[in-house]
Amino acid sequence: MNLRMLKGVKLITLTMMAWTLVHDNCHAIAGDGALDGHRHRVLVSTDIGGTDPDDFQSMVHLLVYADLFDLEGLVSSPFGPGRKSDILTVIDHYERDYKNLKSYSEKYPAADALRAITKQGETEEANSTRVGTSTEGSQWIIQCAKRDDPRPLHILVWGGLEDLAQALHDAPEILHKLRVYWIGGPNKKWSVNAYNYIEQNHPKLWMIEANATYRGWFVGGNQQGQWGNQEFVSKHIAGHGSLGDYFSTQLKGTIKMGDTPSVARLLKGDSNHPDKPSWGGQYVRIWDDRKTVFNRLTTEADKAEAFGVTEFVLPRPDGYSSQNSAAMIFNEGVPKSIGVIGGDVLRFRFSPRDAKVWSYVIESDFATLNGQTGKFDAVPPPIDRTKGASTAHPNWWIDDPDPVAAEGVHPGAKSVNRWRVDFLGDFAKRMDRCRSAKAP
Repeated sequence: MNLRMLKGVKLITLTMMAWTLVHDNCHAIAGDGALDGHRHRVLVSTDIGGTDPDDFQSMVHLLVYADLFDLEGLVSSPFGPGRKSDILTVIDHYERDYKNLKSYSEKYPAADALRAITKQGETEEANSTRVGTSTEGSQWIIQCAKRDDPRPLHILVWGGLEDLAQALHDAPEILHKLRVYWIGGPNKKWSVNAYNYIEQNHPKLWMIEANATYRGWFVGGNQQGQWGNQEFVSKHIAGHGSLGDYFSTQLKGTIKMGDTPSVARLLKGDSNHPDKPSWGGQYVRIWDDRKTVFNRLTTEADKAEAFGVTEFVLPRPDGYSSQNSAAMIFNEGVPKSIGVIGGDVLRFRFSPRDAKVWSYVIESDFATLNGQTGKFDAVPPPIDRTKGASTAHPNWWIDDPDPVAAEGVHPGAKSVNRWRVDFLGDFAKRMDRCRSAKAP
């Protein structure tokens, strides 16, 4: 190893040591967390029962902590098969454990009270130019936001943004009351049009966009012995009441709980400062130029930002009308990006969830479009660009791009998994409540 390489290794090592020292210097997280006696207003929008079963696990976690929050809404906002009934299924298990839970705290809400705030949201993707139509879920968001309560309403989005986008479209005056934590990443590709609408039309929204940080809940950290993803479930979840047994049936009894950091940030952390340590991660101000627009089919030499919005604006072929259809399929996967006519162009929108080369093909009933292909390279943003906080989005936060905060390929994930023993240890104590009543 030459001297220059050796210096580089030393610099990386010292940087990682400095990050660890800074972030481990405050084992007791300061802030207004619910575990410290602060009550937050919370509304959850979830794709439970939809594209990923981990929402069932996160819903169990939420409900065993329900005595610490003012839960105001549970909205089913799926892309896929999930529905309101999937939330109600978890509430049924909660009801069976309710007597035990209530012996620890009178503030646990009754099961019927939870059922009353469970609403059905949008089940279809927003179109590419605007939002869709009002739903029971979007109306409930508006109703909750307009309540005469000085506290902000924390909206924890575990799936699609369609109901939030619709609420902002129908009642933009509620924006200042909202504090949004969105589990993006894979959800962003399902909800790219609603995201694009919010980002373009409501840039002052207060929002944390967690595209990868949330993965620290189940990737990395101390996974020795009882802290392993399977071992923890078998020791501390299975056999712990109806909720515990139900949890253990999901994902073959392995922890994922990818949406739970949105709740955990409010348990231990500073709700007003996403850049401070919390169980739900640490974030940085978002930067500009995250959207890439191509006016042609692309090749592997073309680059766009991973987790950003990638838009293809193609000339509309002569004779192509609203009676025709076209869709881009990326890496032979779902969802399809439906082409929408905008004057003399066709517009397709996509969000790449991974930094890699993406290929696509157009499927169309119009001969000159059908079968056309292309590629593009999704890449991390240049570090220099990420250091410039956006002036257009002054209250928008995102994963820390600093490599030393990453867990493998997942930016920011170390800011969650460093607390793994703390947050899982506390969760284990909560699950004990489901197994038996508090001793008199």
